[in-house]
Amino acid sequence: MKTTLLFLLLTSPLLFFGQITTPVIKARFGVDADLRANYFNGAVQTGNDDWFNLVATDTSGKAVIDTTGAASIMAGYLTDVSPYPKRMASFYRGMSKPSFSVVNSRLWLDAVFVRDYHGNDTTVFSVGSKNGQSPANWTPTIQSIPDKNDILDMMVHVRRAGPNTTDSLWMFGGISMDNINGDRYFDFEMYQTDIYYDRPSQQFFGYGPDAGHTSWKFDAAGNVTVPGDIIFSGSFQSSSLTQIEARIWVSKTDWLTVAPTGFIWSGQFDGASAGATYGYASIAPKTSGAFYTGLGSNTTWAGPFGLVLQDNSLQYSNPGPASTTNSKYITDQFIEFSVNLTKLGLDPVTLLGGDVCGTPFNRIVVKTRASASFTAALKDFVAPTDLFLAARADLETQTPIICATNSVSKIYVKDSVSSSTYTWTTTNGHIVGSSTGPSINVDTAGTYIVKQYLQAGCSLYASDTLAILEFSHCFVLENNLIDFKASLNDQMTSRLNWTVLHNEATKSFIIERSFDGMNFTPVGSMNTEASESQVVAYNYNDGVRGIPFRDIYYRLKVNDVAGRSVYSEIAKVSVTTASKNNVTVMPNPVKDIVHLSISSTAERKAQVTIYDYMGKMVETVTVLLDKGNNVVSLYSLVNRPRGIYQAVVIMDNELISRKISLTH
Repeated sequence: MKTTLLFLLLTSPLLFFGQITTPVIKARFGVDADLRANYFNGAVQTGNDDWFNLVATDTSGKAVIDTTGAASIMAGYLTDVSPYPKRMASFYRGMSKPSFSVVNSRLWLDAVFVRDYHGNDTTVFSVGSKNGQSPANWTPTIQSIPDKNDILDMMVHVRRAGPNTTDSLWMFGGISMDNINGDRYFDFEMYQTDIYYDRPSQQFFGYGPDAGHTSWKFDAAGNVTVPGDIIFSGSFQSSSLTQIEARIWVSKTDWLTVAPTGFIWSGQFDGASAGATYGYASIAPKTSGAFYTGLGSNTTWAGPFGLVLQDNSLQYSNPGPASTTNSKYITDQFIEFSVNLTKLGLDPVTLLGGDVCGTPFNRIVVKTRASASFTAALKDFVAPTDLFLAARADLETQTPIICATNSVSKIYVKDSVSSSTYTWTTTNGHIVGSSTGPSINVDTAGTYIVKQYLQAGCSLYASDTLAILEFSHCFVLENNLIDFKASLNDQMTSRLNWTVLHNEATKSFIIERSFDGMNFTPVGSMNTEASESQVVAYNYNDGVRGIPFRDIYYRLKVNDVAGRSVYSEIAKVSVTTASKNNVTVMPNPVKDIVHLSISSTAERKAQVTIYDYMGKMVETVTVLLDKGNNVVSLYSLVNRPRGIYQAVVIMDNELISRKISLTH
């Protein structure tokens, strides 16, 4: 491994900050400009975590990035032909473990890998964009840029050196650029808000309130009361990472008058102009010693997703076959660094107190600059990427209505996170058995509440509530109807199956369907079959192709020969398909305008429809999707009452449904 020097250009007459001139391991993570776990400084060394694992057999060192679909992506690259739509596309992968997982006694907060657009790049800056401006004034465009400024891939990982609040918080970053000739300059900018980039309009939205950012605020003693945006600016010159400068967004008044307790000002302040009210001020820690490390790569493995260059060619070792394992970075093409956020004074736990699950920011934007100047022209960027967003508790049940006696309903957290802790309570119901874990059993109608904690001892992260209703007509069903089930065949037909124990006492069945589990309408009927047996099985097929709902509920109305009618329990099917197409509501909950991020595997038309909680259509539009990521903005909920709505996107024969929480 090639060793290069990181020299911190943050000076103070009273402090000396040590320099790390060799590869190091921080918080069990290898900082050696190499992507391989269980490998350090040019040799196999079991136990070191890193971005990826070169071999499929995982040993004690873990890979932090999810590699799902890597083989398929590489196969697509190898068959891609000009104009190379697959190689030009961007994609990202999150962490290989759930957010906030403790792995080998280290708390992994989150990680992300992003492949930037290639060729005619759709996420670059035109003239006039610079650090210190509001993102509202940046001028993104679609064009090619100089290869030394072109970002190929970026990656970020945040972890603690242990599982406790007293363990240091570390951030690891990596960036690869197309050309290694000449000096290169980059920024890792971290936002407190849910900033996002809308490619169709070429604008940023969701940035902070203080001249486009979120400012750090202090009390009279210099203690931080509100954390804000952060930026790490790097300079790679003469084959060395010569500078990593830390800055935070503050008002100029605070920069001039406040003496922070957690760090010191180190002399630089840059806003949008010389007279700017807000800007990025450089900071340094109050204690001496190394807190930055950084290296440029030697010829080393480029990871399981290969390496696509600006001209859309694949870069491999020479000689060697075109394969994933022979994909290589050339010398200094990949730059890796680490920052001790605790030592630098940016650890939210030491700043504000609280639990070990505290996070230093919400989203990250990675950029390149034209020169070493902090306010030099911005060139390429990787659009804002989410971090620290563990799946929030979302309750579901297959039986929203139960009998008054002798019935049990299971309530569960949809897509529960294995590393989270869930605790349950009820205001007027009854939980059978344990009240902790991702699911509970209940035997009484009532309201049930779950609270989610990312780790034991962490503050409340999310909660959700679900009501189980009482169904009074259950007396016949307990003696006659059993095994009522619903399943989905080929995403086009719901197949219902049930059995009656006393066939001669039963006259007919009415099949009812619902989209919310409460309001049902008949969709079919059947008479009982003549049979010498008392126990008879029945089935019914209901066509569901084109129905714009993800979840469909069924129940039976059973009519007996005496003219009485009773209802079955409720069964549910989910109309979803595994696909590379995806839909995300961003952000969610929604205050007014609904922004849907739609990922499409091809150029196509799509029908986008919003339904209210009763299944009534609120708005429907037809949009033309580009291959890749698209953002569709809908305004029909601006004046609608708060509540739960459903967004349904139909692409060709595929239906994707997402829940919208409207809060205003």
